[in-house]
Amino acid sequence: MISKEFFPFKNLSSPNLVCAFSSRHFKDMSLCRADTLDTKYQGEEFLNNRRDFLLGLEVNYKDLVCAKQVHGSNARFVTENQIGSGALSYKTALDDTDALITDRKNLPLAMFTADCLPVFLFDYAVSAIGLVHAGWRGSRERIIVKTIRLMREKFNTKISNLCLAFGPAIKSCCYEVGEDFNEYFSFGLEKRDTHYYFDLMGVNKRQALELGVREENIFDSQLCTSCRLSDFFSYRKEGPGCARMLSVIMLRK
Repeated sequence: MISKEFFPFKNLSSPNLVCAFSSRHFKDMSLCRADTLDTKYQGEEFLNNRRDFLLGLEVNYKDLVCAKQVHGSNARFVTENQIGSGALSYKTALDDTDALITDRKNLPLAMFTADCLPVFLFDYAVSAIGLVHAGWRGSRERIIVKTIRLMREKFNTKISNLCLAFGPAIKSCCYEVGEDFNEYFSFGLEKRDTHYYFDLMGVNKRQALELGVREENIFDSQLCTSCRLSDFFSYRKEGPGCARMLSVIMLRK
């Protein structure tokens, strides 16, 4: 069983850094569903889930910066002006965005997943962070590369100083895809009998390595959301009504 304090990112260890993901034990974190469900709580239950998870991290759930994730490759630099975007309502989340970066303190970045890959980024030299939502479509458009390039542009991030960590996501053991994926990816596909399986984490790792990120600076949690259904939510296993987990990263003052 995954502990409620399970934070495996040793390569992102810093006293001034918050970096964590929630598990199934903290329940659904997605206000996207809360805003559309016919519920008397009108999202209160979902907000309480966020509050309970973030309380142990000493992060104010009302300060979260959230995005309307569209499985694209847009990365966005956020400042204090965006604090609280999407924190209390999905309608106020940042439009058309699947990656966030910042160098501002006490500005928690958030992404929501249930099989897609959350990627945490930390430049320890200039004290800057990023958080990426990488599904297969975003990976096809090289969202991790675009995010790192934006960090170079905004913070003068040196690739040699950049650390990455992959949170829980569906792994190639379970991620069956169609033969058409051969048109999208030149690597990351394995054929078993007549079926194809996609290595989402492997593709993003290779893209980062090709950009120059050091292999020793990349950490893979090795957690498969589909295999570990008792600990995580899996869209593939649970369908459209599936709940979402929260990934969060923040620099402390």
